[in-house]
Amino acid sequence: MYDIAIIGGGVVGMATALALASDYRVSLIVLEAEDRLAAHQSGNNSGVIHSGLYYKPGSLKASNCIAGREALYRFCEEHGIRHERCGKIVVATHEGELPALETLAQRGAANGLQGLQRLTAAEIKEFEPHAAGIAGLFVPQTGIVDYIQVTEKYADLSRAAGATIRIQTRVLRCQRASVGLVLETSNGDITCRNVINCAGLYADRVARMCGVDPKVRIVPFRGEYYQLVPARCSLVRNLVYPVPDPRFPFLGVHFTRMIRGGVEAGPNAVLALKREGYRRGSFSFRDALEMAKYAGFWRMAWKYWRTGAGEFFRSLSKRAFVTALQKLIPELGLDDIQRAGAGVRAQALDQDGNLVDDFRIVEVERMIHVLNAPSPAATASISIGRTISKMAAANFRLEALERHCSV
Repeated sequence: MYDIAIIGGGVVGMATALALASDYRVSLIVLEAEDRLAAHQSGNNSGVIHSGLYYKPGSLKASNCIAGREALYRFCEEHGIRHERCGKIVVATHEGELPALETLAQRGAANGLQGLQRLTAAEIKEFEPHAAGIAGLFVPQTGIVDYIQVTEKYADLSRAAGATIRIQTRVLRCQRASVGLVLETSNGDITCRNVINCAGLYADRVARMCGVDPKVRIVPFRGEYYQLVPARCSLVRNLVYPVPDPRFPFLGVHFTRMIRGGVEAGPNAVLALKREGYRRGSFSFRDALEMAKYAGFWRMAWKYWRTGAGEFFRSLSKRAFVTALQKLIPELGLDDIQRAGAGVRAQALDQDGNLVDDFRIVEVERMIHVLNAPSPAATASISIGRTISKMAAANFRLEALERHCSV
């Protein structure tokens, strides 16, 4: 009998485990379906430590990103995880983007970002000599890290604090029993008093499995990356971003210097027909049928079909991808990039066809469900973990450790 079972061994699930194991007298198990931690969103992203520039002041994304960013920097310093606070520039390439760029600067200031610099076309060149634009914004708080290493360190510390972690253990069914909750898994039954759902791509299904109507569906969007060939990595010093379209929670294709070396370009945002659809040919009949039966999906498709068609074309055409990147780095040529990996974003979609923008965490009796935690969840993971642990302490009536051991 465990006090809490956490479903999902990504960066949010492991940060939650660490916060709980560090602060409360609790028996805890983490259940991960794959053969490793951080197998999906947490381990297939661009490795950016986000500043908090984009998010509406007062939102869960803004508050958790700002607190989590600095906590993550401290965590990496304390545990010797390689990282770099390198900063980034956001570049406006035409006059129509200037109002949105100014809105970003205002949001950043409202979110407490200090040292933001508005850039002229000439000043852009001082930060990124090969970038082009009519105006820009330098954001010094942005950094880079390897989130697989971060997640594994969360796991090491959680184990040291008494947590149990089981990989290759997929939850198949949840049933209420007189003793609490029984989770039927691919490795036998787990009995627990409470459940925390951090299942990412499967968060909505896990909620329904637990008898909870999530009121959203997870729609997977594949983000495809290219990388600069080694001889052309000098085109980018750090990170170069476009001004994002405010209608979408995606940031647009951009350039990111990686902590392991090299420069990534991307990602785009293509509807995937499989929740683990990392390749263009990936298809799941169940996943596709589930989307087709959801009214919210068709409302989204009606509103954004032109944008979706453009993303799909860019997925098929390397030349179209390069054309988008050339808006930021005009010198980039077709032979300067090569295909790299892909990630899949677990994006919650409501019944009205709206892409849920903020984090969404739902509490019910004996359960907490994290239903929408895309970017910047990795950056904010320590803060999200602490937030969930406090919710759990109240909901599950946990006993605090006499000696506080913070992360």
